[in-house]
Amino acid sequence: MVTKKNQILVPNHVYVPKHEIMSVKEAEEVLKKYNCKPTELPLIFVTDPAILGLGVKPGDMIKIYRKSPTSGESLYYRYVVEV
Repeated sequence: MVTKKNQILVPNHVYVPKHEIMSVKEAEEVLKKYNCKPTELPLIFVTDPAILGLGVKPGDMIKIYRKSPTSGESLYYRYVVEV
């Protein structure tokens, strides 16, 4: 997504891994799998440039797909909080 001439939004940049909002069911499964609370996950601010345009709100969980030279793709999870 381009906002002004030659200005690229961060989520669409080639070096920003894919971020997506997790469903409540999917988030519960991840928390159960890792036996943790959402606040024990790494945090991401609702204003983080990488998640702009996703429509996130505090309390959401984000799944991040990162490319890995050894495993092909790795999943990371973040809990969205206010600034």
